Amino acid sequence: MKLVGISGSLRAGSYNSALLRAAAGLMPEGARLEIVEIDAIPLYNGDTEERDGIPASVADLKQRIAESAGLLVATPEYNHSVPGVLKNAIDWASRPPTEVRGIFHGKPVALMGASPNRFGTALAQTAWLPIFRTLGLRQWREELLAVHDADGCFDERGLVDPAVRERLRHFLTGFVAFIRNGGNG
Repeated sequence: MKLVGISGSLRAGSYNSALLRAAAGLMPEGARLEIVEIDAIPLYNGDTEERDGIPASVADLKQRIAESAGLLVATPEYNHSVPGVLKNAIDWASRPPTEVRGIFHGKPVALMGASPNRFGTALAQTAWLPIFRTLGLRQWREELLAVHDADGCFDERGLVDPAVRERLRHFLTGFVAFIRNGGNG
């Protein structure tokens, strides 16, 4: 079972990208996580889409999501909401609207995030709900993984906090079970 992971941060030292890399190494047996970078996706512009069509970086993202069993999103929280670069990538992936169903509809999705503040990314995760509902994604909501005080959980090697590592392992096990159960429960 292949899942696609997307980090909503472009920063080299991103805690969310590090959380996603840690997830790739902790996937349950029979599942693997393919991390897709979004840094080559341009800002959405309807004129550009009309003139040039879908950029290759967007076509690649759409194909990977469509071919995956589920989507794992590591979202930062900016101004108590979703990060613009990730929202932009999702907006592009929903173009043209006639293809949304084939890319997103019924696809299991889980959210997680890491932040140096004491609240984690709970507000950003909540802000994604209407977007995911609009796209027809089937969100797994049994468990919240919002890593707070992330500056103490990660170093240059990645995720070093054993308690967070165990929470992440449990989170991934639950999400994979949700997918195997057809996105129910």
